[in-house]
Amino acid sequence: MPAILIAIVAILVVAPLVRIFVSTLTPDGLDAWRTVLASPLSNNLWWRPLLNTLLLGFGVATGCLLLGGFLAWLVVLTDVPARNFIGTLSTLPFMIPSFAGALAWGTLFRNDRLGGSPGFFQANGFAIPDWLAWGLVPTLIVLVAHYFSLAYTIIAAALSSVGADMIEAGQMAGARRSRIFFGIILPVVTPALIAASSLTFAGAVSNFAAPALLGLPVRMQTLSTRLFGMIETGQNERGFVLALLLIAVSATLLFFSDRLVSGRKAFTTVTGKGGRTKRFALGVWRWPLFALAAAIGMMTSVVPVLVLAASSFAPQSGALFSNWTLHFWVGEGGGEIAQGQAGLFRNPVLIDALFATLKLGIVVAMTTMVLGLCLAYTIVRHKGSLLANALSQLAFLPLLVPSIAFAAAYIALFGAPIGPFPSLYGTFALLVLAATAHNLPYAVQAGRSVLGQISADIEESARLTGASFLTRMIFIICPLAIRGLLAGAILVFVKMVRDLSLVVLLFTATSPVLSMVAYRYASEGFMQFANAITLVILVICLAASLLAHVLQNRVQKWKQ
Repeated sequence: MPAILIAIVAILVVAPLVRIFVSTLTPDGLDAWRTVLASPLSNNLWWRPLLNTLLLGFGVATGCLLLGGFLAWLVVLTDVPARNFIGTLSTLPFMIPSFAGALAWGTLFRNDRLGGSPGFFQANGFAIPDWLAWGLVPTLIVLVAHYFSLAYTIIAAALSSVGADMIEAGQMAGARRSRIFFGIILPVVTPALIAASSLTFAGAVSNFAAPALLGLPVRMQTLSTRLFGMIETGQNERGFVLALLLIAVSATLLFFSDRLVSGRKAFTTVTGKGGRTKRFALGVWRWPLFALAAAIGMMTSVVPVLVLAASSFAPQSGALFSNWTLHFWVGEGGGEIAQGQAGLFRNPVLIDALFATLKLGIVVAMTTMVLGLCLAYTIVRHKGSLLANALSQLAFLPLLVPSIAFAAAYIALFGAPIGPFPSLYGTFALLVLAATAHNLPYAVQAGRSVLGQISADIEESARLTGASFLTRMIFIICPLAIRGLLAGAILVFVKMVRDLSLVVLLFTATSPVLSMVAYRYASEGFMQFANAITLVILVICLAASLLAHVLQNRVQKWKQ
């Protein structure tokens, strides 16, 4: 069994990366290296996209630390009113796809530089400058608004472990608030700050949707959009080179951030004395800071959804709240609206994309959790062994690879026939394989967290009675671990339903998915259709989360 698991993970994770590297060592591949790095074209192919990518990465990481850290401090360590409400608002943006924020931004701030229908503000008399409508600045704002909730979650968890005894000791010694913050609180949460900055940097570097929707129209290229352009136009070797370079950029930062954390002093903050949180009194600033935090939460979670909803009913972006029509949802084709295209639920292409997306999410969630459970079981039961360490390293390797680069690796491996096996490019099977491999770390982590709480004595008793491995997994391990497994499966399902970076290179007419169809509509100027599809994606994600909560309560009633 362990040997089979290693072989499966090697095929799903290692083989595509090795294949993409080998593809760049052929004569055409070596020529692609020279063209990308040392030719008259290298400025446009590599250096300028690299600069834009790094600016986005460091800008998003900095913005997320400031915004997420401020909100985490406000919720955890102050007496601000309605802390739970602010905390909930602060976690919602990460549930919304990044392309939803980009679409909402375009609906509001699009100007007439590129022609077509202007956005809401431009149509109502406000002059929107190009730097605010397109390019680096709006992309940076949208990505910060999307990823800051990830930083908030990580930093808030770290701040909650800062005991009141440490803060009170500083106060008794006469330290000012600024001294307590910089001398006590900040050193304790530094690992969380580094982790948050690393994850948000990696997310911004690999993000495709926001730079494509807000940057490509004005020829602002990042490594992810340039990689997409190379593969899309058939320049595969150059695309593979860019994929390897993108992996190197992301992995290098994650490596140095890990070394930075592992090389610093550790502080013990959880003791046996019982923990309580010391909250600072804000005084007259309580309500102004609450209003500021609530405004940030509303602008990054509620307002984009409302804008998308209004746009899906409005014939013109300049009149979001008047002359509403249901045409973009249920209208028949052939009229003057939307160049005669039928509404969302009357368009066969969109209906097919809806069912294909649900099918993809369910299948990937099932395959990922089954494989993840088997890997987690082997890692936990053989903890400390060479086998467990090897499986753990291989299973978490996809975390170092940006989604679009991982898709490029799968094209390199499965885009052509392999011996008797036909090419999988453009098939549903390729989407499932790539998505399963890329989401494997989340499934393994979910499996490890629940299996670590199940005593091996229970399984050993069943084994002594003659129960086979399959019987123990079905009737003992799965029922006890079902809550964590469902949580992991729902996470994978939601990621697949809203993901664009992974499927953008694997999407074909025979395997449509909602996120890619929404991107195509937005690229062609049909913002109402794109916004309506994005709302459907949001509803699916929220319904999946609610279903997971209901199922967890039903399948483990014996725990209540």
